[in-house]
Order: sequence, then structure tokens, then C-alpha cells
Amino acid sequence: MANEIRYHEDLFAGTRAQLIARVAQKISPKRLEHVLGVEETAVALAEKYGADVERASIAALTHDYAKEFPAIAFIQEIKSSAMDPDLLNWGNNIWHGVVGAEFVKRDLGITDPEILDAIRFHTIGAPKMDLLAQIIYVADFIEPHRDFPGVEEVRKIAFADLQEGVAAETKTTLEYLVSKAVPIYPKTILTYNYWVPRYLEGVNHHR
Repeated sequence: MANEIRYHEDLFAGTRAQLIARVAQKISPKRLEHVLGVEETAVALAEKYGADVERASIAALTHDYAKEFPAIAFIQEIKSSAMDPDLLNWGNNIWHGVVGAEFVKRDLGITDPEILDAIRFHTIGAPKMDLLAQIIYVADFIEPHRDFPGVEEVRKIAFADLQEGVAAETKTTLEYLVSKAVPIYPKTILTYNYWVPRYLEGVNHHR
């Protein structure tokens, strides 16, 4: 159970309840409900696939820490930290993960590279995500409060084969973005090109 998780000080200098309280100061109650759902799913996936449960809990609880920050905060951070200037052409859907990890590091004192990468990649993915990043990427998509076409299928896949779940989520996301005729962040396309042919094409050919 998530309530029983104890954090090592090198990951977060406080308890799970204290971390939730810190995050809750920055997000709406509805967003917090989502975050707790992501944590529940991430911990279950971590236990199934042998990932570090503490890291899964912390990354899940903080992945949307900056989701409701104002645009100006992200713009200032991108400029002051000399981040990829192309980020300025995008918006919160990209920023709250890629740039949000910097706020998590600064505000909450979380410096673990695996946790920070999981936060950075949770919306855009990456070609070579480690196990924790895969778990947070998928958990954000399939947590119990999510309800949209295709989510149930991705849930089933993710708990049977995590990498296939990453690929299925990426394919579903790209199909949705294409259907809406909106710009697609270049690194999301790199994620698609790495995961989907590698983990879905062979599956489809052999079923």
C-alpha cells in the first residue's frame, strides 16, 4: 500500500504525507485526485515489473507539480536555465513535464536523476526511457480516473507487457493528435518511431 511507503532521505527529505501536502499547495483538488491515481498505478506497475517503489511513488506524486503554474514561470525558466529555445514555441502540455522537473528539483529538493527524467518524459516520452520513466509515462495515461476511447485496452496491455504498453499508449496519443490536426512535438515523434515499430509491429505480425 502506498500509505506504508517510507522514503529514504536521499530521495525526499520528508514523509509521503508531507510530499502530498507540498504538491497539494500547487494544484487543484481534481488534479490531486489524478496524481494519487497515478501513484496507485505506478506503485502497482513497479511491484509487477521490479522497479523501485519509493521512486515510483515520488515521481508519480510530483509529475504534475508544475501543471498549473503560469506560462510566464515556464518562459522565465527556459530562458534563465538556457534550455532548448524551441520550447518557447510550445505550451503547458510540454512545459509542465520537461520544464516542470526543474521546479521539482528546486522547490522540493528532489535531485534523483531517475525521478527527474520520469517527470520530464511523462508526456512526451523518449526513445530510450528507463524502467521508472516507462512506468510513470504509462501510469499517467491509464490511472483509474482516466476514461477515453482506447484506455482500457492500454491498461490491459500495460499490465501484461510494459514495453508493449508504452508503444500502445504512444500510438493512441499520436492517432489522437493527428485526428485533431494539431502540431506534434518533435520528440514525441521520436518516441513513436522508437517504440511503436519495435514493440507493436512484431506483435501484430505474430498474432
